[in-house]
Amino acid sequence: MVIDKPRGLTSHDVVARVRRVFPKGTTIGHAGTLDPMATGVLVVAIGQATKLVPYLTAADKEYEATITLGIATDSLDADGRETARAGVPSTWRAALDGALEIERNRIMQDPPIFSAIHAHGARSHELARRGEAVELAARAVAVREIAITKLGEAEISVRLVVSKGYYVRAFARDLAIGVGTVGHLSALRRIRSGAFSITESIELAAMTGAPPKLDLASAARRALPVIMLTDIGAAHASAGRKVPLDDMSAVAAGEHAWMDAEGHLVAVGRIEDGAGCVVRGFTRPPP
Repeated sequence: MVIDKPRGLTSHDVVARVRRVFPKGTTIGHAGTLDPMATGVLVVAIGQATKLVPYLTAADKEYEATITLGIATDSLDADGRETARAGVPSTWRAALDGALEIERNRIMQDPPIFSAIHAHGARSHELARRGEAVELAARAVAVREIAITKLGEAEISVRLVVSKGYYVRAFARDLAIGVGTVGHLSALRRIRSGAFSITESIELAAMTGAPPKLDLASAARRALPVIMLTDIGAAHASAGRKVPLDDMSAVAAGEHAWMDAEGHLVAVGRIEDGAGCVVRGFTRPPP
């Protein structure tokens, strides 16, 4: 299901609230953490769908963001402690196009120290809150699109499409530096996560009873390319055995969602040594 996460809650908080409306012991997870300050699309996986989380998380994300110039914070967003102030030069708009071009071509990004990245045996944000020095290696990222949506006196609103692992807070920091000042992320809304859009989300506060959710096979189709199996191939995959290539509708590199003739998800698998190998198996509904 797709939740429209409200401001002030962690992704873990959202999962805890969703858990209340499902039977005790139901496995629940989420795909792609949102900071407490952020709102918008949080894909929540129920039951067997949690096995799809790595593939859902790997997808590109789309955001609407606002950067406030002139004030820096330790967390790089509006929830952080102010660490510096700087004048906003009158030339900042003239410098904006060049700064944006640098960000559009960014392939390595220095992540915020207030993050969930592990460093020295702990989460980076835990070390930072204890006042310990934190050094994080730059991470490979990809920027698909950055578009200006609004300019204020000292604010920049943008829409971004970026890869997994990209920190919009770090973008706010770097863009502000690029126009000659400091800055922080003052608003963030995720409007798309992979194939899941804000238009299909449900509000957490309005969730009562058993909320509507996408069926497992449909979720898999959104997360992965599909290969169909013959009845014999589906039987092999269900038992965790290798699947002969003749029992697959296509032979392609990478991991795929394997479906049976009825359209049920049988497994996530890949080709190895001339046969299909199960990476993650799923229980099909009874005939």
